Amino acid sequence: MGSMESDLPTVTLRLWRADAIVLFDWLMSTELDSVPITHPAQKQALADLLSRLEYGVDADVAGSTSEEIAAAQKEVARDMGW
Repeated sequence: MGSMESDLPTVTLRLWRADAIVLFDWLMSTELDSVPITHPAQKQALADLLSRLEYGVDADVAGSTSEEIAAAQKEVARDMGW
């Protein structure tokens, strides 16, 4: 039998690699207890996202260098307009 997690419905989420690097870097440096939430499931979902970015087969962002992080931040912020 599969684990409970594998029995749950899933969705596939495709991210621009630069977005994934920026999100991973932010989640790794953020104390999740300090993030404003309105339901405990929100914090758990952020922790799950961090886990997927860190250990996911398609996500090679965990080993990003500081130079790669800086470049990703620049790419993502380039067309923000604010």
